[in-house]
Amino acid sequence: MSISIFGFQALWSPYFFIALTLLTVLFFLAATKWRHKFKDSRPLTKKETILFLTAMITIYIIKGSPVDVWGHILFSVHMVQMGIFYLLVPPLLIAAIPNYMWKTFLNIPVLKQVFNFLTKPLVALIVFNGAFSFYHIPLIFDTIKVDMVLHSVVTGSIFILAFCMWWPLVNTLEGEYKLSGLKKVGYIFADGILLTPACALIIFASSPMYETFFNGGAWLEAMALCVPAGTLQGLQSIGVTGPELFSNMPPLEDQQVGGVIMKIIQEIIYGYILAQVFFEWYRKEKSEEDALNASLYEARELQSE
Repeated sequence: MSISIFGFQALWSPYFFIALTLLTVLFFLAATKWRHKFKDSRPLTKKETILFLTAMITIYIIKGSPVDVWGHILFSVHMVQMGIFYLLVPPLLIAAIPNYMWKTFLNIPVLKQVFNFLTKPLVALIVFNGAFSFYHIPLIFDTIKVDMVLHSVVTGSIFILAFCMWWPLVNTLEGEYKLSGLKKVGYIFADGILLTPACALIIFASSPMYETFFNGGAWLEAMALCVPAGTLQGLQSIGVTGPELFSNMPPLEDQQVGGVIMKIIQEIIYGYILAQVFFEWYRKEKSEEDALNASLYEARELQSE
């Protein structure tokens, strides 16, 4: 059965699109027309523009396009959403938003204290990975999945924690929590290890764990998060009762594929960051070595004179 039966609003989330568009317009107004209101402001770079637009488009694709509907039908697609939303979007936004905006934002007294605590490397690692793992405990997951308010609060909170987790690795603010080359390497490896148990639990389970992906009643409740109530009632009346009508993949296989996909996305993104860290460290060491050699050469030249 085609997912087109869920209707335009469910498939393309027009209100979400409008909200993201307004957010994008506000950002570019703040970075251009209203830039003078920020201390130490500077023009927006081409790289920052591309990164911000990429982040906004990515958010819409995974949360506002038909991908979101498929994420309520197949657990494997849900894990693609999780991987991209929590592991790709935050570093894009951190790098896209200019430092002078971050400074203004982080100078808000109470916010600064909370943010400084949550971005301490050890705290950021434990809290984000702990929250992500607890979220995927079946009882917790199924409870959150059928409550729109609870789902929005929890997934939004995990996104903020993901932001805090990425901050020590990606931010370029002076004096903020920022790790050196070798510490970044250890941080990335620790992050990968802490997320592994949740993925392993999903991959090696002997039976389907999440009722909202195989139990018809629970699934219909969860679909209310992305499908208007009137549309959902109409679909029930014509016999739409479960996710098996839209896919031939067995629930257990779908679940296992989801766990594998999450781990692959993690490894690709962390591998890229690790490569960036290595080349940054190599360039720094090479620069220091060249400077030392130049100093020694100048010293020898002075002695020879």
